[in-house]
Amino acid sequence: MVLVDTTVWIDFFSNRNEPHAATLQELIENEEDLSLCGIILAEVLQGIRYDKDFIKTKEYLCDLIFLPMRQATFLRSAEIYRSLRKKGITIRKPVACMIASVAIEYDIRLLHNDRDFDHIAKHSKLRIFD
Repeated sequence: MVLVDTTVWIDFFSNRNEPHAATLQELIENEEDLSLCGIILAEVLQGIRYDKDFIKTKEYLCDLIFLPMRQATFLRSAEIYRSLRKKGITIRKPVACMIASVAIEYDIRLLHNDRDFDHIAKHSKLRIFD
C-alpha cells in the first residue's frame, strides 16, 4: 500500500509531466493499493475550482483506502516536528509532519513531491516510495 501525498495528486490531476505523477499513473495501472488520510483529502478537494471537477475527484478519492488519524497520530506529528527543530531543521509546512505520522503509523511508504518529507524521512521511520 502507498500513501499518496497532496503534491502528487495535484500534479497528477493537472496532467503535469512530472516523475512522481508518472509513478502514480503506473501504480494506478498496476492496481496497487492507494491510500490517503483526511488531510490529503481536504487539501486536494479544497483546491478544485469547478463543481463538476470537484464531484468527479471526490468520487475517485473516496474510493481509495482511507486511513483514519487518531490522537496518537497528532502526538507523533508534534514529536517529529519538535525533534527536527532541535536538530536545526524547520519543516515549512507542519501538516507534512501529520501526513508523515500517518505513513509511519500504518507502516506504509509515502509517494510525494515535497522536500519536507525528505528531511522527515532522514530523521524518522518515514519510508519514502522510490
